[in-house]
Amino acid sequence: MRRPVQLALLLGALLLLGGGAAHGWPLPGAPRCAIFPADNPWNRRVDRLPVAANSGPVIAAIGRDEGLHPDFGSGLYEGRPIGIPITVVRGSSTPKARPPFEYADESDRGPYPIPRDVAIEGGRGSDGDRHALIVDREACRLYELYDLHPAGRGWRAGSGAIWNLRSNRLRPAGWTSADAAGLPILPGLARFDEVARGRIDHALRFTVERTRRAYVYPARHFASDGTDPSLPPMGLRLRLRASYPTAGFPRQARIVLEALKRYGMLVADNGSDWFISGAPDPRWSNDDLRSLDRVKGSDFEVVDTRSLRPRSS
Repeated sequence: MRRPVQLALLLGALLLLGGGAAHGWPLPGAPRCAIFPADNPWNRRVDRLPVAANSGPVIAAIGRDEGLHPDFGSGLYEGRPIGIPITVVRGSSTPKARPPFEYADESDRGPYPIPRDVAIEGGRGSDGDRHALIVDREACRLYELYDLHPAGRGWRAGSGAIWNLRSNRLRPAGWTSADAAGLPILPGLARFDEVARGRIDHALRFTVERTRRAYVYPARHFASDGTDPSLPPMGLRLRLRASYPTAGFPRQARIVLEALKRYGMLVADNGSDWFISGAPDPRWSNDDLRSLDRVKGSDFEVVDTRSLRPRSS
């Protein structure tokens, strides 16, 4: 009868060592679909991992004095929703499409279950990245599309990727996805349903203006010609310093910051420096989220994540 107790103690010790993990919290509309396995890099804690040797120069290259910015919230900004939306479908009853892709050689052919009312980043009239994230709650599949547009009776897109939410399988080396780094977008979004329960148990996604012509695990693709070694490669993981005081922040911002201490954030795309991604929701408090600007680049450090390899696939 001692074996279960010993096993429980061992698992608890592993969690305390940093590298701990939890299954990605499911979407409310797809409760049977955890967002990737517990040992997926998005779901692994990094608060006890060492600081990377090049942390200082990388932080300086991104911008030590620039503030953290939430690229998500409630309501509209310049007439558009703020954040990357998520659509949950029943794959068995949703129309399927095989959009022609601009980057067809690095895209999954499909088919993709795309409802006519699919939510598109920025709204139907947007001229931005126009990401569409679709979760099939029956098959626990994630379908992500970049630059999605209606085309006649169908759709066209820049690129597309399909993910099994029960697997750690990566894109082929060198392939993009709906994201420049070849990563899935969904697991890196701050979601209000997570904040409502009191914690975010995964890393977040963020953008920087200049990246290096390189990628590190779990990224699979770069989108730059820059060779300056101080520039961050795609997939690089940063975390908020453990000593950073979060007690004075409003609740929503504080929960985001605690996740950045425990799980950090990954460089996923070229864009504005220190912009972290999330899903839009009318329950976000934009005033709370704007307080994140008090956190500066100098409050972060680069994490040495060479030990973060999943134990299952």
